[in-house]
Amino acid sequence: QVQVVESGGGLVQAGGSLRLSCAASGRTRSVYAMGWFRQPPGKEREFVAAINWLGGTTYYADFVKGRFTISGDNAKHTVYLQMDSLKPEDAAVYYCAAGGPSATMYSGNYAYWGQGTQVTVSS
Repeated sequence: QVQVVESGGGLVQAGGSLRLSCAASGRTRSVYAMGWFRQPPGKEREFVAAINWLGGTTYYADFVKGRFTISGDNAKHTVYLQMDSLKPEDAAVYYCAAGGPSATMYSGNYAYWGQGTQVTVSS
């Protein structure tokens, strides 16, 4: 089993920045990718960004390109999401997920999920 824990959410003014952190632990030999998804109030969960260490590839949703940056450490199974120029519409519960070698932008690729961290953006 793999445990995933996120941290770093909070309240920020529009235009500000936040950095989310996530760590996977346990049987992490099966983890080749980690990603961030979010669920805004009253909406479905959506993809934000992901990193696949096997392919050396990062993925971003169009609405965060140029504002958010994903980075991580494969050896430590940690991933970060640097969020800049935050907008009120970025407010959501942000979830970190860990997946296998084929994991990309699709939530179904990820077997392990954290509990989520709240990000609130005031206008």
